[in-house]
Amino acid sequence: MSVLLASQDFWDDRSEETVEAAEEEIDAALHELVTALTARWGRPESIDLEPYLWGESPAPEPMQTLCVLSGEMLVWRRPDAGRWIALAVGQNDPEFPIELLAAVGEAPIPSSNDH
Repeated sequence: MSVLLASQDFWDDRSEETVEAAEEEIDAALHELVTALTARWGRPESIDLEPYLWGESPAPEPMQTLCVLSGEMLVWRRPDAGRWIALAVGQNDPEFPIELLAAVGEAPIPSSNDH
């Protein structure tokens, strides 16, 4: 998993204007990447990560880490390569930076019902 873009942290300033500006910057970068990946590999699948976070067994990496940071990931499956590529926006804590995250996984994405 990699952080593609991170906002400032919010230790000193958690005002609505500051947080909204950071969210807009990250959302614009996400939109740009989604547009590029969709043009190349088709529409992504949206996966709700919350069931994996609270499941009885841990999700495989990098999903386990993404579950802690984000509630959703956009996935492009690459069957020809045996992998999937995901983008997510996450924040570890309200004072921490908002991050645009990219992940690549080789393990199949388990059904959320399995958790």
